[in-house]
Amino acid sequence: MAHLDAIDTAILRVIQQNGRISNAELAERVGLSPSACSRRLDILEKSGTVTGYHARISPKALDYKMIAIVHISLSGQFAKTLAEFEAAVKLCPNVLVCYLMSGEYDYILRVAAKDLEDYERIHRDWLSALPHVVKINSSFALREIIDRPNVGV
Repeated sequence: MAHLDAIDTAILRVIQQNGRISNAELAERVGLSPSACSRRLDILEKSGTVTGYHARISPKALDYKMIAIVHISLSGQFAKTLAEFEAAVKLCPNVLVCYLMSGEYDYILRVAAKDLEDYERIHRDWLSALPHVVKINSSFALREIIDRPNVGV
């Protein structure tokens, strides 16, 4: 990762708000020439500070009205066990996020479902079939309060 100065931070702040901003407008907003701004942004991308540009699509717009938070315990935390679980969970299209955890559960997942019947299908066909799973605990989000795509700069 590159060391971030005030100009880099300003660039990141602007592109987090609008990833489709033109280079000319970005340069103007951060007080650089377009060529200098383009070079800075290129460095931020190549260093891994900027990892991509994405469209945020509302799950509800695609008829996914339910979000489940799923806690999963495995039979052990051997490297092979974790690798096999992680490879398999990446194949489940409804898993939006998966974290390896410390504490009581090995993994926490955020899963999108159209409704309770759809979640039952995901649980039966995907989650329960994941390798080395010994316990699944599901909770359902009642309302989203905040979902930040990035940490503030």
